[in-house]
Amino acid sequence: MSSDARQPVRVLETACPLDCPDNCSLEVSVQGGEVKKIDAGSRNPGTAGYICGKVRAFDRHASHRTRLDVPLLRKGAKGAGEFEPISWDDALARIVAEIQEVTQRFGGEAILPLYYGGSNGVLTQGSVDERFFRRLGASRLLTTVCAVPTGLAAGGMYGRMPGLSYADYEHAKLIVVWGANPSASGIHLVPHIRRAQEKGALLVVVDPRRTKLAKAADLHLALRPGTDLPLALALLGWLFEHGADTTFLREHASQVEELRARTARWSLERAATECDLDPADLERFARLYRDTSPAVVRCGWGLERNRHGGSAVCAVLALPAVAGKFGVRGGGYTLSNNAAMSLDAPVNEPERATREINMNRVGRYLLEELDPPLRFVFVYNHNPLATLPDQERVRRGLAREEIFTVVHDQVMTDTARYADLVLPATTFLEHTELSRGYGNYSMQLAEPVVRPFGQSRANYELFGELIERLGLGREGDPVLPEQIVQGALADQPSLLSTLRRDRAAFPAWGAGVGPVQFVDVVPRTEDARIHLVPAELDRMAPGGLYSY
Repeated sequence: MSSDARQPVRVLETACPLDCPDNCSLEVSVQGGEVKKIDAGSRNPGTAGYICGKVRAFDRHASHRTRLDVPLLRKGAKGAGEFEPISWDDALARIVAEIQEVTQRFGGEAILPLYYGGSNGVLTQGSVDERFFRRLGASRLLTTVCAVPTGLAAGGMYGRMPGLSYADYEHAKLIVVWGANPSASGIHLVPHIRRAQEKGALLVVVDPRRTKLAKAADLHLALRPGTDLPLALALLGWLFEHGADTTFLREHASQVEELRARTARWSLERAATECDLDPADLERFARLYRDTSPAVVRCGWGLERNRHGGSAVCAVLALPAVAGKFGVRGGGYTLSNNAAMSLDAPVNEPERATREINMNRVGRYLLEELDPPLRFVFVYNHNPLATLPDQERVRRGLAREEIFTVVHDQVMTDTARYADLVLPATTFLEHTELSRGYGNYSMQLAEPVVRPFGQSRANYELFGELIERLGLGREGDPVLPEQIVQGALADQPSLLSTLRRDRAAFPAWGAGVGPVQFVDVVPRTEDARIHLVPAELDRMAPGGLYSY
């Protein structure tokens, strides 16, 4: 029997910060310093009971033989995957020397941070890393791969007003899931939908694919991909003719007649032709939505992924306003609730007006000789070669010898194979993290349950060390995890106190309970009204908002 097997098993609580709406509580069984099992925790009642298969199997990832355990220096051609071990001190010295040379020759904008949703944690993205790159005067990354159209739509129309909680779906009599697949992403919503159905609620799913929920729906509208906008406009037009809540619109919305005018050309019959749907199904949906209350629309991110995506999201989010579905528990909409539990900038670092780089075009920018050219790329929380558009250009750009690339990751990704330096990163089980849900209403503070694997470091430690080595530190900088958390919640002392005590906190309306829209919360626009045709979005959309 090994010595580890004789040691007691400890069950420790933590939380999942991965890019998912649910923000699951976890219970981790640890024996001899090694993770043996990961199961559902109880701190967040909205996720208690079960977790997804990906995280349940994360113990195998955390201790897998492919984990990086020491810094690595490239010794072969980029992309060949040939590296040799190097000490952390030498690796950091090499990074400092490269940054100093690049900034002296080209300026800070020749440096590009390249990150995304590898972690939704507050400490490991948007904290010390942001301080580091802003003080360098680096180019600013526009994280445009996902959720920008939906975020702009929700912000322009409602000021990112908080939406329904998962539990409140059980009060609905009609649930519309549009462009979302909770069975695969956001699994803790599904039981609430099932329980609502058991109570007699009807389910409509709008999705080109026959998802698990679509199979269980009373009506599945399998529209042609990219035609969400004409479908939503036709529904709005039908509601204006046959059942708009004119009292609600007069009291709470602006640009009502302008929206009505823009729906005029889309009849249910024309939309059915465009969407490859049966006109009778569209009319059935329209009547169900008009006549049923409470009714909730779960709008997802799937419909944003085409040239009309932003307008489509606006049109879908206009449905509960035009039909008057607000003001009752179980009625309204949910998109992202990320703004419901607001945070200050964790490092309170002033914005610098440096060059913006759209991450959807990184492949082009890596190959083009910009002014100044990109000469240093720092990749963390991201695997751009696998996830960014224009993959071949990204690969060719990363293969350029004149661009020095650092990758901070847990394993040797395909991007890391093109790096000059590869640095071992911790998993969320090995560092402190503050995370929040954007479906579930929750915020959790998690401590490490095991020591870092090998020589791996959290990126807030890595960037903090680089700040000091480059002489960018300032008195009073929040450096320790506790200091970063305190900075993020500086204007919410009661929330901070609750997190410190319970390691979990919930909005004012309580754990598992969400707000009733237009009762507990109102639009966060300047005039607290719904802007059905927001002027800024109208200018941004080619041909104007709602054009198709």
